[in-house]
Amino acid sequence: MNGLLIGRFQPFHLGHLEALQFALSKVEKLWVGLGSSNKPIEKNNPFTAEQRKKMILSSINNSMKERITIYFIPDLDDHIRWIEKIDTIVPKFDIIFSNDELTKHLYSKRNIQVISIPFVKRDVLSGTNVRDLIISNQKWNHLVPEGTKNFLTNTNVKERLKNL
Repeated sequence: MNGLLIGRFQPFHLGHLEALQFALSKVEKLWVGLGSSNKPIEKNNPFTAEQRKKMILSSINNSMKERITIYFIPDLDDHIRWIEKIDTIVPKFDIIFSNDELTKHLYSKRNIQVISIPFVKRDVLSGTNVRDLIISNQKWNHLVPEGTKNFLTNTNVKERLKNL
């Protein structure tokens, strides 16, 4: 059975890693959609889809890599067109993992099982919080996997975020 998990991963943090592990406990293969892949670099989307892919792949182990395929999912203004677009990008899947109410509604109408992802420390583990901590020169390293930490450090993330 195949599943789909879509997220922005701006940046990829420990909550995202938990979500991947949760989804992989339910399916054999997991398609990971990098949402907003067509959006320009800006304050709320400071990393390209390719950079986010690198963060994820550098943060997961080989057994996870064997079961995950990453796809770039663009934003569209129309939600119906958006899920139709996903059909052209991602192979068939039986389950979608989402906490978004509209996504749940749209996919349940298509007879695709929708499973909510348990949030882990949501008040702390959010991309917005991680970015805010980096900008304000506070501790953030403990909120991201080692691969993401190395990527962010090597790309001078603090300077990048301040310039946006």
